[in-house]
Amino acid sequence: MKILVLTGKFGMGHYSAAQTLQHQLEQDGHQVTLVDLFAYMLPDLAPAMYRAFSLMVTYAGGVYNLVHRMTRNMEGDAPAMGQLRHRLAQLIEAEAPDLVLSTHPVCSGWVAQYKAEWDNTLPLVTCITDVTCHSEWIHPGTNAYLAPSATVREGLIAKGVTPSRVIVTGIPVDSRFTCAHHRAGGPRELLIMGGGLGLIPCKNDFFEALDSLPNTHTTILTGRNQRLYQRLAGQYQNIEAVPFTRQVPYYMGRAHLMLSKPGGITTFEAISARLPMLAWAPFLEQERENAYFLVSHGMARIASKDESACLAAIQATLYDDQALEGMRQAMDRLSSGLHKHAICALARSLERKEHCV
Repeated sequence: MKILVLTGKFGMGHYSAAQTLQHQLEQDGHQVTLVDLFAYMLPDLAPAMYRAFSLMVTYAGGVYNLVHRMTRNMEGDAPAMGQLRHRLAQLIEAEAPDLVLSTHPVCSGWVAQYKAEWDNTLPLVTCITDVTCHSEWIHPGTNAYLAPSATVREGLIAKGVTPSRVIVTGIPVDSRFTCAHHRAGGPRELLIMGGGLGLIPCKNDFFEALDSLPNTHTTILTGRNQRLYQRLAGQYQNIEAVPFTRQVPYYMGRAHLMLSKPGGITTFEAISARLPMLAWAPFLEQERENAYFLVSHGMARIASKDESACLAAIQATLYDDQALEGMRQAMDRLSSGLHKHAICALARSLERKEHCV
């Protein structure tokens, strides 16, 4: 089966989920093409759009949150394509897919518009990449939704989505995280992540306190934040600074506790790795929803961004074996109810129907 996966790079969560789904489908024998639809439709503007989005969520998060709240229950219409609709039609005609899979709400909306305008029955599957039932994800013409949690499924159904169209899959993550459980004896391992940009707002006093934690080794993944890496590398005996790396499963696998922003992908990477979390007190609406999901299921605690309070939360959690084991067991329970390879089952189902025609 030929499958077209559409995504965007507004943050890397959408793209990461798309890559994971691509790998699952290719392993299942399908021919898959992954396209950054914004770069395809707007090749000259997309880089500036991505930079502007990054700046907005970093420096104008309040505006972003306001828009997110105001549109939470509005009909999920994507921006009109206008003259760009022929670009999407060209892409679909060139790829001739049997199924379109989207990991971004605008991509889903544009495909829904295409289906309506061209009276096309091309199957569309949408994978939701935050623990949210925001209406931006809901579009007529969507044949199935891959939902992160049972609560999101219930929210989609309450907004009119047919129950049989919603499958609880979690957010797709690299299979290496599932195999990452190799914690051993020795010092406690604390992992700190600041997202792909290495956003860790801490002063020297905080790092000195971390360095002094008893029987503890701390690894800080600084992402693409070169200034932070240079500031930390080799400066502390018990702190290891790591620049941008693709070995995150390894670092999660050896850690006893992770302090991180609760992004959608990071949340489910931790769940797959059975790694208890301290979530930085979130500010963006999606991260608040992700954090609530983690805490309400007993898989994480919240850590204040106040440095002394954050350090106290680390100490109260990292050495509490009972709390850590409880979080791991909660992650086990949640994972057992997820249909992680549902997209492959959907594709096979569609393929069987085609062969019967």
